Amino acid sequence: MRIDHIRQCLRAKGAKPCHEQRVLRAWLAARALDSGTRRQSADDFLPLRLRDNLPVIAEELAGLATLRSEHPGADGSARLLIELADAHTIESVLLPRAGLCVSTQVGCAVGCVFCMTGRDGLRRQLGSAEIVAQVVLARRRRTVSKVVFMGMGEPAHNLDNVLDAIELLGTLGGIGHKNLVFSTVGDRRVFERLPQGTVKPALALSLHTTDPELRARLLPRAPRIAPAELVELGERYARATGYPIQYQWTLLEGVNDSDTEVDAIAKLLAGKYAMMNFIPYNAVDGLPFKRPSWERASALAGLLHQRGIIARLRDSAGQDIDGGCGQLRARMS
Repeated sequence: MRIDHIRQCLRAKGAKPCHEQRVLRAWLAARALDSGTRRQSADDFLPLRLRDNLPVIAEELAGLATLRSEHPGADGSARLLIELADAHTIESVLLPRAGLCVSTQVGCAVGCVFCMTGRDGLRRQLGSAEIVAQVVLARRRRTVSKVVFMGMGEPAHNLDNVLDAIELLGTLGGIGHKNLVFSTVGDRRVFERLPQGTVKPALALSLHTTDPELRARLLPRAPRIAPAELVELGERYARATGYPIQYQWTLLEGVNDSDTEVDAIAKLLAGKYAMMNFIPYNAVDGLPFKRPSWERASALAGLLHQRGIIARLRDSAGQDIDGGCGQLRARMS
């Protein structure tokens, strides 16, 4: 389901634009759809026909994303197995410090060789309302003030629905624009469309190597954009929005953790409005990769700092519950 379907349904039941906004704002806040202000009841601001139909609308919205199971982590994170209305399942991850990682597709077509999500390919796209429904479900459990589009799927392959969800979350959903993080392997359509929106999210670009040939092997079905060009495209967006680009780099022992790569990163990002997120590889059953030692990973980040590049070493939340970057796959346990 798409957000415009919800809007059409509300209008068909007699909602004017002001009523539509009220109902959507209540849904996004995980409150009853007829919630008003302290001094107002639904009788004061919603047409009778709309009020009478709210229970059916609420039931339909609740069915968009149903919690099947929750797996809490030691760090305060939680992996949520969510069932969609057609019985497909996806995963979202509640993150420490009021964050949420949401999925945008059932499966993924990019096929990154170190990631579990894409091993079975793409099953289907999520509608914009299904993406937002993950946030609503999470907000029933705890505060959510940051949403990262880094779960199952490649957001650039579902661009219309993802941008519709971002628009709603950044307006009626009350989430700061820089706290909406669009994560992508890189697609020229992203750099065309994101600057046009009212809500301009922060951008995270999955780089993983400075070597075009190695990147093609690691991300076999990603668009063929050379790392240098990808950085230039990112830089334009960073300067236009005032948010630094977050470059994502999954550290794979013996693959992309060399001093040579660090030198190339330093040259590539010199003078750029950017930061590098080093993410030590999260283990996936059946894959041959290993993460470098924490000492080695720290040394790589330190070498970049010495070259004037902001670098963070990110230990993914939820690793003890298989909820870290690259581990999501909508398993039943």
